Amino acid sequence: MATNFGIFVHRNSENLHLRLMGDFDGISAHELLGVLKRYSHRVSKVFIHTSCLRDIHPFGLKVFHNHLDVLKGRSIEFVFTGENASQLAPEKPMLFDLIISTIPPIAVSEATISSLSSMRLE
Repeated sequence: MATNFGIFVHRNSENLHLRLMGDFDGISAHELLGVLKRYSHRVSKVFIHTSCLRDIHPFGLKVFHNHLDVLKGRSIEFVFTGENASQLAPEKPMLFDLIISTIPPIAVSEATISSLSSMRLE
């Protein structure tokens, strides 16, 4: 269990920003899925910022990817950002009406970085 894992949450308008910090394992994946399920009915786009992740365990990835069906029927666009974006994003481009994309770390704007500073721990 990754005891050092945390999710900082910031919501503005119809966007949800989640900054993942620490190690990502199976328990972390369930925490992330829980936050996504809780907020997904209120947003149309979710930014998952991955630059603060340290170790990403293969089992955590498997749990996350295999349980995205909890969001089935919700039309949400997921944007994964940061150094670990391509690793955390599911390989399937469209899954259960979800749109998945990644943004490399260089493309993250100053506005996105400033919005991260106002996030709260979930």
